Amino acid sequence: MGSTISELPSRRTPLADAADTGLKIVIVGGFGVGKTTLVRSVSEIRPLNTEELMTQAGVGVDETTAVAAKTTTTVAFDFGRISLNERMVLYLFGAPGQERFWFLWDRLFSGTLGAVVLVDTRRMNDSWYAIDRLEHHKTPFVVAVNRFDDAAGHSLDEIRQALALPDHVPLIDCDARVRSSGKDVLITLVDYLYTQAMAQETTP
Repeated sequence: MGSTISELPSRRTPLADAADTGLKIVIVGGFGVGKTTLVRSVSEIRPLNTEELMTQAGVGVDETTAVAAKTTTTVAFDFGRISLNERMVLYLFGAPGQERFWFLWDRLFSGTLGAVVLVDTRRMNDSWYAIDRLEHHKTPFVVAVNRFDDAAGHSLDEIRQALALPDHVPLIDCDARVRSSGKDVLITLVDYLYTQAMAQETTP
């Protein structure tokens, strides 16, 4: 039962010699929300995936109602890398979604500058734990709604209200399968982190 490793990207991008700023970003959310897919789609290197086949041992433990077709699951974390420019590099860590692996989250949050919370509108309640832990750690985050084809068409305003998100927390749509969409999510997070940092510098 070997781990599933994604195929090499069509272009392998070496880390630029000028890169001097590495930012650790964690991607969190419920089981099957698309965290592994997001890391895989944006990473400029072959991502590390710790996916294993789901077995009968998970029956009655993992909630698979909305993801019945899912056959693999992340058991530790995903890792990828993307360069936003010649000097700034994001190191991406995708956290496992099942409750039985939540004990890993606090370790993954160590040294994290920001996070992405992926949301599936079919199971928005699965997002509460991620938001709660990030707020507990005082980690800035953005929320990205991964629009599944069979999901109800909730507006971003409705989702913000359902998740009780403050107005200052960015909330955007995305398609985790599409590199450009995933990159937009990460750029939104970096812009938010920059705004937060500037606000702290100007606060007496």
